[in-house]
Amino acid sequence: MTTVQAEKIARRKLSLLELAQELGNVSKACRIAGYSRQQFYEIRRNFQVYGAEGLLDRMPGARGPHPNRVASEVEEAILAHALAHPTHGAQRVADELMLRGVQVSSGGVRGVWIRNGLKRRHERLLRLEKTVRESDFELTEEQILALERFDPEYRERHIEVKATGELVAVDTFFAGTLKGVGKVYIQTVLDCFSRYVWARLYTSKMPVTAVQILNNHVLPFFEEHGVKVQTVLSDNGREFCGREDRHPYELFLQLEEIEHRRTQVGRPQSNGYIERFHRTLLDEHLRVKGRTTWYESVSEMQEDLDAYIETYNRNRPHRGRGMEGRTPYQVFKKGIRKPRTRKKSTKKEVKTAA
Repeated sequence: MTTVQAEKIARRKLSLLELAQELGNVSKACRIAGYSRQQFYEIRRNFQVYGAEGLLDRMPGARGPHPNRVASEVEEAILAHALAHPTHGAQRVADELMLRGVQVSSGGVRGVWIRNGLKRRHERLLRLEKTVRESDFELTEEQILALERFDPEYRERHIEVKATGELVAVDTFFAGTLKGVGKVYIQTVLDCFSRYVWARLYTSKMPVTAVQILNNHVLPFFEEHGVKVQTVLSDNGREFCGREDRHPYELFLQLEEIEHRRTQVGRPQSNGYIERFHRTLLDEHLRVKGRTTWYESVSEMQEDLDAYIETYNRNRPHRGRGMEGRTPYQVFKKGIRKPRTRKKSTKKEVKTAA
């Protein structure tokens, strides 16, 4: 019997009691409702003693903890293992715990998972993600890889940024081929705190183009708002990386006193914010314009790109992490940290201190 069926029977019993009270005749009410007089008096007694709960039939099964339930310390070991290794199956968990001296079967492991809402791998990964979000939990390499496969947003995570200009990501994106011109690339710069972005089109991937967008467009915008760029994050592309005493991009960053940080080899997701923007740019602008507009020069492409970037930065609401439906420019201005000025002591305060 299911819970729904039990509730339906309880309503019939209550209707029987109400009908008997309305008719003033128990026998007639029992004939109409299909119950015997003995059942009526039993139902009425249960209702008088236990109230509405007395009308519910007792569901089959054990009451309270099952007699074969695993001990509390075993259950804690299973839950701890599920947090450390969320992708392990029940038999694997039982075998691992057996090596540590904890006696439990795969069925016992599965029972603990079911009681705690962790039966599926998806639920165990959600628990791990929640634990990481709510506490200072240091992830192992195995846990990081599991979360990256499970959650696209986590895979595109980035270093935490707390203010505008604290971290700026740069990247080169292949936009396509223009007839009579050749390959066209987009040099992209993005403020990781606000998602405010700059993008310029070039026909080559050279250090000079990477320097040009920073020198002509990005740094002047930050200076206009009284903000200094602290760190630049890039991949290991040749336009960004090289010998620090010879490479133009490296020399430019040293001249501007900007730290240069590179993504880990084989882990491009650490530059996830700008990768996410490139997908948005591709879906909302490049593919649309590629079907509707015939470009003859890079300058024409740049005009349309500038119009899209202006809309993206100032008019398009964002629902990414920390954006809360605001535009990048709104977040950019809100994240500006004003330099602290030391308060001058008045004569009265000096005398008091003396």
